[in-house]
Amino acid sequence: MLTHPTLDQLRALKLDGMAQAFVELEAQEETRDLAHAEWLALLLDREAANRNTRRFQTRLRAARLRHSQAAIEDVDYRTPRRLDKALFQQLGTCRWIAEHRGLLISGPCGVGKSWLSCALAQKACRDGYTVHYARVPRLFADLDLAHGDGRFARLFRMLVKVDLLVLDDWGPDRLSAGQRRDLMEIVEDRHGRGSILITSQLPMATWHEVIGEPTLGDAILDRIVHNAYRLELDGPSMRKIKAAEAIEPPPAQLATPTAADGKPSRGAKK
Repeated sequence: MLTHPTLDQLRALKLDGMAQAFVELEAQEETRDLAHAEWLALLLDREAANRNTRRFQTRLRAARLRHSQAAIEDVDYRTPRRLDKALFQQLGTCRWIAEHRGLLISGPCGVGKSWLSCALAQKACRDGYTVHYARVPRLFADLDLAHGDGRFARLFRMLVKVDLLVLDDWGPDRLSAGQRRDLMEIVEDRHGRGSILITSQLPMATWHEVIGEPTLGDAILDRIVHNAYRLELDGPSMRKIKAAEAIEPPPAQLATPTAADGKPSRGAKK
């Protein structure tokens, strides 16, 4: 079967969205009565949607989220964990990222801090922002290695240029002198230019002790805390709740009483 010359040209120009829409429109009887302008509008809409999807997927892969399927639409507000629904939905608009503000999420293990942070980061990717996710212990290990193998400048440039930097699992180990210095440089270069999202099991009042050195601690936390929203969660472990729901047997159905001849008895409910 010969392909339409226009379809070949669309594919040669890498207009894949328009090419797919062209094939679908040609196969539909009702679209043959559309005016040329209407056809063109449909093709352009599909190409724009296709490009937006590809750009989102590229940003999502670059973000390396721990929970890449997390989405703000799937957040469970019913579980009692002190999640401020109004504030979280406001954060879901990503205006705080446009304003270069921060977000601090604290709470006990299993309450859903990492998942919620990834849901917000995924929404940021959808809205066109660049994101990088890193667990704090692994990030400091990568920075230590980068100092020795010449990658530090490139890694540091990426950490300070993304629109949203997610630092998951802050603490409880006390920072070394080199880690304090690296963190200070990252926070200083991002201050007023990008957003930082930090999750931690530790209460925010103890973060100063994690940094260790009073002067650098004041400088770092002054740039992180005072321009940030806060979500202080508390409640049961979401992992335990989900596990219990997964193994809970379905409620037993009541058998319909029958008479000796196999027919439902008169007292049976229908």
